[in-house]
Amino acid sequence: MFNKLHNRFLLMNMVIITFIMLVAFGTIYTITYRNTQNEIRMELYRQAEAQAKGGGGGGGGRREPGRELGGAGERAREGIEPAHERSLSFSVRTDEKWAIVDKNTRFTSLSEAFYDEAVKYASQKPETFGQFSLEGARWAYSVSGNSKGYSIVFMDVTAQRKILVNLIYTFSFVALFMLGVIYAVSHYFARRSIAPVKEAFEKQRQFIADASHELKTPLTVISTNADVVLQNGEDTVKQQEKWLLRIKSETERMKKLTNDLLYLTEMDDGRSLPLHVPFDWSEAVESVALSMEAVIYETGLTLEYDIEPGISVTGNKEQLKQVVLILLDNAVKYNRPQGWVRLQLCRLQGRVQLAVSNTGAGILQEHLDKIFDRFYRADPSRSRQHGGYGLGLAIAASIVQQHRGEINAKSNPQETSFYVVL
Repeated sequence: MFNKLHNRFLLMNMVIITFIMLVAFGTIYTITYRNTQNEIRMELYRQAEAQAKGGGGGGGGRREPGRELGGAGERAREGIEPAHERSLSFSVRTDEKWAIVDKNTRFTSLSEAFYDEAVKYASQKPETFGQFSLEGARWAYSVSGNSKGYSIVFMDVTAQRKILVNLIYTFSFVALFMLGVIYAVSHYFARRSIAPVKEAFEKQRQFIADASHELKTPLTVISTNADVVLQNGEDTVKQQEKWLLRIKSETERMKKLTNDLLYLTEMDDGRSLPLHVPFDWSEAVESVALSMEAVIYETGLTLEYDIEPGISVTGNKEQLKQVVLILLDNAVKYNRPQGWVRLQLCRLQGRVQLAVSNTGAGILQEHLDKIFDRFYRADPSRSRQHGGYGLGLAIAASIVQQHRGEINAKSNPQETSFYVVL
């Protein structure tokens, strides 16, 4: 599934980038082509104008070293712009039947057949601007005429054509090279982009599997005890109280589990967005500690707490009290006989730190990074013995993250401590 997602992402990225490149290159080529054609038109126009006014213009061929263009000084004195010497051009005059009557050219290597063929192309499409290919060169021409015949100016535009062709080759090479680079980059980022999706999917699948497993046990107990009750239908409720109490106990466990799951889901989806306001957290932590004091005393443990007064934080009071309750409850459940539980709240370098420690058996180093995952238990047998599902620390972590805080744990064989920093 993820390979298909990766390939679709890669294909979509390549198609979009290819389209953008084609549009960009097409735009550049179109602009260059139009500019080139406009320059050719202007050059032809100047050549035709020079011929019309000077009678002998259009000789804008290559100038040999040390040789001046004939008639250039006269045309300059008459205010006529000379033909651009970078353009190879010649002009022809014909009668009304397109027969050549006069040529103005500097090309001595061109045959009469060449001129006849050039005029033939022009006569087929007598336009103010046209082009044709002849003897491996590209020529542009402009035709003007009257009742006595036609005047045609020809200009070699092979160089301009080569520029456009080279531009296409350059674009093609750059496009292929860039597509290769983009493919490699897209392949890399596609994998990186899918990695969080894959991780989230795996977590969701594991979450569903764990939730199903946790629900299976109480459902099995409820079903078994319900069968016992049904088999002894003649007994009174008092006589079957043991089975009914087990059903009720497992029902309560399932209720707590489903409530925790719904709470976590709401926090993940952002549907649980309580109002965050400043409140006295010292007082809130002390109230939780006092409520747990009797429970801790009954278990034979010692509670020590050091709460710095007057500490205020901004957040949801009930949620943060729930964090303290979860940490204290775990500290009591996973403790040694005659051990102690220590609660501390203090200011620490401009932040507020809550620390809950106990004399538990300790958590192995490889478990410390995973204990905040849902349904994770460092010791599954002990957790089930205490009625836990492995959701308490996950809920605490979600609440702390929603308050833009940090939660972590440190442990050794003699002491385990959880820290919440806001």
